[in-house]
Amino acid sequence: MSRIITPESAARERTQYQRAIILALRELMGQSKIDQSSYDLAAFIAIMLDAIDASIDQSVSAWEKRGYWIKADRFRQEWLWTGSLGQRIHVALANNNWDEVRAVVAQVFIKLAKVKMPMRHKLGTPWVGAWERLSKG
Repeated sequence: MSRIITPESAARERTQYQRAIILALRELMGQSKIDQSSYDLAAFIAIMLDAIDASIDQSVSAWEKRGYWIKADRFRQEWLWTGSLGQRIHVALANNNWDEVRAVVAQVFIKLAKVKMPMRHKLGTPWVGAWERLSKG
């Protein structure tokens, strides 16, 4: 039986997710009123934070197999915020609480302040339809 090789590592996916979140944050912060696009942007940020949170175990499993428990625990602690902030956005959107959404978005922006966006990104607008995907489950 041959090995399964995945060309996309969890670290590369996390980097792409972070860049997509930064792009969505910039777009959301530039809006003056709440409309369907605002819901899509906030839902997209929540979905991406959940995806980052899910990728943590994939990265840590290799370290745990080798017995690097401290390194794995530090990495988990470093990314612990993604799950909690993602859940807070979910709840705030479900309750239509835009003050809470703005507060969480500001925290996410602070956490991802060091992420560098390339001048010419090819991300487009991946948040279109995110509110519908999030509300369906």
